[in-house]
Amino acid sequence: MNINFAKAVASGNDFVIVSNMDGKLKEKIIDFSDFARSICKRKYSVGADGVLVLEKSKTANFKMRIFNPDGSEVDMCGNGIRCSAFYAHTKRVSSSPMTIETKAGKLNVEADRNMIKIKMTPPKDIKLNQNIGTGKEIVSIHTINTGVPHVVHFVDNIARYPVKEMGSKIRYHKLFEPDGTNADFVEVIDRSTLIVRTYERGVEDETLACGTGVVASSIISHLIKETKEPITVITKSKESLRVNFKRERNNFSDVYLEGKADIVFEGGINYV
Repeated sequence: MNINFAKAVASGNDFVIVSNMDGKLKEKIIDFSDFARSICKRKYSVGADGVLVLEKSKTANFKMRIFNPDGSEVDMCGNGIRCSAFYAHTKRVSSSPMTIETKAGKLNVEADRNMIKIKMTPPKDIKLNQNIGTGKEIVSIHTINTGVPHVVHFVDNIARYPVKEMGSKIRYHKLFEPDGTNADFVEVIDRSTLIVRTYERGVEDETLACGTGVVASSIISHLIKETKEPITVITKSKESLRVNFKRERNNFSDVYLEGKADIVFEGGINYV
């Protein structure tokens, strides 16, 4: 059966978007996990870091579901939200501002052409200054949930750091079983600038950007390195994202992620 889709990208994080707003997509796709495993394969199919399924919502303008290339469904994806918002705004599914329902909660989003600003859910489960063993090495980490779980580790030279190797070790560490975690590696450039590289679970590799990872890294660097918001984060793709927040003691509110999103192309795929 032919499935219409859009390929969208935000800071190098790329997604296949399919609309199920009329509820009829289930007639063609019985299992979205299988669909994600098939269509996300690079060189063999469209290729993507994930699939975004847009559906009707009773409490928001629409609902976004996120499926990783391994078929797992996750609660939240910051760059996925930006792509979905741009798609919805372009296709007139919703005007700006809009609310988007996710498994991590409802998010308020503003779209100004291709610049998308998300009000993120408040971070939780913040634990600082932990030491874990990764083979022969002891690594100092900080954990936080910005819609999905993240580990943040600071490095001196991020360009030469073995992100995939260390990211995999942290992602599968027994401390984070059974679901695992995402791993962010951060170099602080100055009081308001970071470089962040992220190993994403479900993708099982480093991606060119990770929205929730950028927010996680910004919050943790504020706590550990005393960086000041607004924080500019340079991603692996070299695109910059902006993070704003308010802090009262150890509570964070009004957390915003802002950056560009685009639709690269649209098409149809014969999915059996």
